[in-house]
Amino acid sequence: MGSRRKARILAFQALYGWDMTRCPVDELLQFGWMKGVEQELPAWARAEKGEDTLAFSRILVAGTIEHIEDVDGAIKAHLKNWDFGRLTRVDLAVLRMSAYALLFVPSIPASVTIDEAIDIAKEFGADESYKFVNGVLDGIRKEGSGK
Repeated sequence: MGSRRKARILAFQALYGWDMTRCPVDELLQFGWMKGVEQELPAWARAEKGEDTLAFSRILVAGTIEHIEDVDGAIKAHLKNWDFGRLTRVDLAVLRMSAYALLFVPSIPASVTIDEAIDIAKEFGADESYKFVNGVLDGIRKEGSGK
């Protein structure tokens, strides 16, 4: 698993936690929540918490929270027959992180952002979450590119 994938998973987990607790961002970016559960983490997370991985995670988390109104607005605009309040926290964390990247990090190709979000939704979400995540993010991508 590449370091960018690891960083996205950490960012997704941090955003999930932030949604639950609304802890201060500076505290969240220390990833202190990992210390108590290290034995439960996958081997890659225990063995390799490289600075590049953490730095990219921090960019995704801090940027998402900084732009949360725009990010949530873009998600809401692309929900079809679904209420924002009904989103699972897992789906919401994946969507927020990925919508932020689509809207504010043009150096990451949209296809990479969406593919990574689909993979994370498959791993952590419900059985059909990845389809839902794909549809919402594709709508955001199309709107952003004018297509």
